[in-house]
Amino acid sequence: MIDRPNEQGAADHSAADHSDDERSTGDHHVDNRQSGNHQSGESSNGSRSQAGDSFTFAMGDFTAEFPIDLHYATNHMWARSVGGQRFQFGLTAYAVRLLQDVYFLDWICDPPTEIPLRGHIGSIESKKAESDLYAPIAGTLVSVNDATLSDPSLINADAYKDGWLIEIKADVSPELLSPEQYAEHLVNAWEVAQRTIKGQANL
Repeated sequence: MIDRPNEQGAADHSAADHSDDERSTGDHHVDNRQSGNHQSGESSNGSRSQAGDSFTFAMGDFTAEFPIDLHYATNHMWARSVGGQRFQFGLTAYAVRLLQDVYFLDWICDPPTEIPLRGHIGSIESKKAESDLYAPIAGTLVSVNDATLSDPSLINADAYKDGWLIEIKADVSPELLSPEQYAEHLVNAWEVAQRTIKGQANL
């Protein structure tokens, strides 16, 4: 999702459509414990834990939260089934944290439009990055959220509900990640992001 990082902290190689290039290097701590009670104490950088209806992932000093009743795409969009092979999509807390304050959103295609997997569908801007947006699945773009188009700050305020972005009717059953699979994907993505951030800091 995120394509052209322009400041320290914004870069996420995997949030653009480059997830196949991600590789896990170095050591990391993954907390696989699952409990109905929220776990106390600070999370380690790059660790995850589950508490009730969501799991969390530590991004440095920030803890991102992810509902477990959703599915996820490798470009850091969440997916909510609304019936009939139709899915709403929005940005996950991971992507929102990297972008930070979103102030501009634009779509280059209008519903109804056939879109391919990873096809370029729009762009987003924040104080941290100017980024292209890519289709998380193939299908027909059936609607966009006019509320977030008019007020992109909804993405920061309520990413998993009012801040949804688009609705797509899938051509076939889409290959999306379960919460458990996305949690593992985040470990690799965060390692790539950290390397990019450190590289920018050393320029």
